[in-house]
Amino acid sequence: MSLDDSFSAGYAGLIDGDYDCVDRIILNAYFRFAQTPGGFRTWWRELFGTDDNLDDAHLVRMAGRFSRRVRAWCKAHQVPVIDCRQGDRKRKIAEDLLPEVTPPAGPPRDGLFCVLVGRAPAPIWTVHRYGNGGLDLRRKNGYVNHYYFHILDREWGHVCIKMCGHPPFNAQVMLNGHEFVERAALAQAIPFVKEGNCFTELSDARGLSQLAETLRSPSAAGRLQQVCERWIYSACLCFGLNLSEQARSRFGYQYSVFQLEYSRNLLFKDGRKMERVVQALIDRNRSLLDLRTVRSIFGLRRRPGPNKRGRFEVTVESPTYDLTVFKIHFSLLTVKVYTKGERVLRIETIVHNTKVWNCRRSLLSNPRRCDPHARRAGHPARTGPAPDPGWCPRRQHQTQTQAPRPDR
Repeated sequence: MSLDDSFSAGYAGLIDGDYDCVDRIILNAYFRFAQTPGGFRTWWRELFGTDDNLDDAHLVRMAGRFSRRVRAWCKAHQVPVIDCRQGDRKRKIAEDLLPEVTPPAGPPRDGLFCVLVGRAPAPIWTVHRYGNGGLDLRRKNGYVNHYYFHILDREWGHVCIKMCGHPPFNAQVMLNGHEFVERAALAQAIPFVKEGNCFTELSDARGLSQLAETLRSPSAAGRLQQVCERWIYSACLCFGLNLSEQARSRFGYQYSVFQLEYSRNLLFKDGRKMERVVQALIDRNRSLLDLRTVRSIFGLRRRPGPNKRGRFEVTVESPTYDLTVFKIHFSLLTVKVYTKGERVLRIETIVHNTKVWNCRRSLLSNPRRCDPHARRAGHPARTGPAPDPGWCPRRQHQTQTQAPRPDR
């Protein structure tokens, strides 16, 4: 047990164990070369050999082809496709389907188990032709269909890849650090009890904490890129561009961090004493948190500019009679203090959008966060399509611990 902060040290006599864990991770996946008008036009020429067919009609046809391929493949392989309405909890819908694809005994299967379709805003290209061969490419925001590919991965558990059906097929990869730690603990035979997204009983808190530490190690960026490369090309992008088209147009995703959640979890010996500690914590600090104090907590010198009115709020919520959630909101940052289970106190930090950091957010831009093996190999960015693990995304991979390598 490593009680290395003043709050935990002050209540050390009441705490039975603790662990820190990266929770939700959302990565943006994008083909950087096609994000500018000139780059998109060049990529289109490499894909089709000419840009004479670059117009709105062909762009819409590519989106329609993406939809038809997804639905046809899912129908042939008995994978459910669900069209969602506004306000539907897509994650909850997919989790309700998990018992049907998870075997009661033995290792869980890996592969695509459902696809959800919903409309969301996205920048899409529009083409205006003028004169003798003149072409004007512009991006506009519109509501278009996005496809949520829900995948079971042997290492990361439930992974969701949200992909836009319009080229250049921008995507988001959604991961959960607690599921990664859960599968690592099962592989090392570390006993635990997990309720929802929290470990509530631990017989080896130190061992579990060491597993959670891997997501904060320098190799974490390599692990994240590995799981993205394992699925995004062969289970998602293949419906928009087959492998030969990916290779011909030299399509390759880059990744950046969009949203992060990090939690510190304290396991108390007695749940009733924990409740008294939480109530005392809220009563002491609720009236003392003014703007200057909150600014110091988040490490921000000033509030957002006049054109960026940030949210500043200190709230206490009670969604159920036995749960109290203490929240501090500042701009795109949030701190939450609440209980999980009978005797777990969670302190959670959420970065809703990493642009608030005002720094480079590329997954492998910071060498201290990169996999050292990838750095020795040269440029870590992917330049070609991954080896095809088969048209069927359910096919097992030969090596789960090795990232796919480019063809060239």
